[in-house]
Amino acid sequence: MQNLLSELGRLPTYRLYGRVVAIQGLLVEVGGIERRLSIGSRLSVETRGDGVTECEVVGFRGGRALAMPFGSLDGIGIGCKAVIGQPEAVIYPDESWLGRVVDGMGQPVDGAGPLRSGNLAYPFRARPPAAHERQRVGPKIDLGVRAMNTFLSCCQGQRMGIFSGSGVGKSVMLSMLARFTTSDVNVIGLIGERGREVQEFVEDYLGPEGLARSVIVVATSDEPALVRRQAAYLTLTLAEFFRDRGSEVLCLMDSVTRFAMAQREIGLSGGEPPASKGYTPTVFAELPKLLERAGPGAGQGSITGLFTVLVEGDDHNEPIADAVRGILDGHIVLERSIAERGRFPAINILRSISRTMPGCNTDDQNAVVNRARQLLAVYEDMAEMIRIGAYRAGADPRVDEAIHYNAALEAFLSQDMRERSSLDDGYRQLAELLGAGGADAAPAAGDPSGEAA
Repeated sequence: MQNLLSELGRLPTYRLYGRVVAIQGLLVEVGGIERRLSIGSRLSVETRGDGVTECEVVGFRGGRALAMPFGSLDGIGIGCKAVIGQPEAVIYPDESWLGRVVDGMGQPVDGAGPLRSGNLAYPFRARPPAAHERQRVGPKIDLGVRAMNTFLSCCQGQRMGIFSGSGVGKSVMLSMLARFTTSDVNVIGLIGERGREVQEFVEDYLGPEGLARSVIVVATSDEPALVRRQAAYLTLTLAEFFRDRGSEVLCLMDSVTRFAMAQREIGLSGGEPPASKGYTPTVFAELPKLLERAGPGAGQGSITGLFTVLVEGDDHNEPIADAVRGILDGHIVLERSIAERGRFPAINILRSISRTMPGCNTDDQNAVVNRARQLLAVYEDMAEMIRIGAYRAGADPRVDEAIHYNAALEAFLSQDMRERSSLDDGYRQLAELLGAGGADAAPAAGDPSGEAA
């Protein structure tokens, strides 16, 4: 009843409508109301089967509005009525949405009944807070993943990218972050995800504990480009809603690349010329508008953003990866060669960086992390020589030390997906590993107490 009363109060007093005059590909051309429309305006096109298809205006040509549908074009023909919708696309979220799964339009898809509407309207495409109004990033946030907590410490309100090829473990790592983080709320956007993997992610990877304090936005790969893009906007909108209530929000999005692909499809359909690798100029204009919405707020709450980037062909310098890396406050590189030798999470520590380090650490913490990085770097430089047996022990004391510690550091960086590691435990284990004589005295992987299983 509350939802019904809220909807009645939002009904317009009159309606304006035009007619469909042409259809080309995925574009619906609407005439008669072009002076009342702008880019982003919503239209409801009445189909010949007594249905309604929502559309969004993506351009204008020859005095007509060009609209793309959020659903199928079945039943739409010349002369169909196109009714102008709300001037700005908004949603009315509520705190009761925690534990629910919604689609890109904010409708429930988990079979758990309707969603309660809130009282405040939140636009799908809100502007980021003004730079001079934002707070500074907060203290370190415990993400529960040992390699990230120690070598890539993340602060409240920081934005990090997770760069990886397909099948290297991004989704599993995101589920670990959602389960183990100390944030108040998780908002998870699965953009362009495989349909069969959604239930696996919710039930197996995330689990009831993670779902209870999460809202999941899902747009599978078979849905129209507008829905996939809308799901990314909705993910940030819901994160802003909880941030405005003073919560520390962890926003996880998988993936920014599929958002960019959806925007490319929209731009090309509207006649926009392709630029770098087929991506249109609006892709690179929309990326900062989306990603800048995460970060510290003007008040108490903040949005800590972790966005995955699916690099094409394992090329970490392809256009989307390069653009996103320049916007965010750090990057985490997952490498296929590390995953292939059985280490999870497959984070390449030497190629990853958090831009809030070392400022967020103590001097002792920075000292132990820097020493571990140096050991990893020395071993990496000599890895080929060591593997083929060309290096002889005693030739270089630094290489001998790196070889001595390498197995223990690899074990430290490994972590089972069901194991949680706190910030303090991570730094303590790393200090003990480097100060207690190396591999023989190192704690076993996955054992927070430091005792071998």
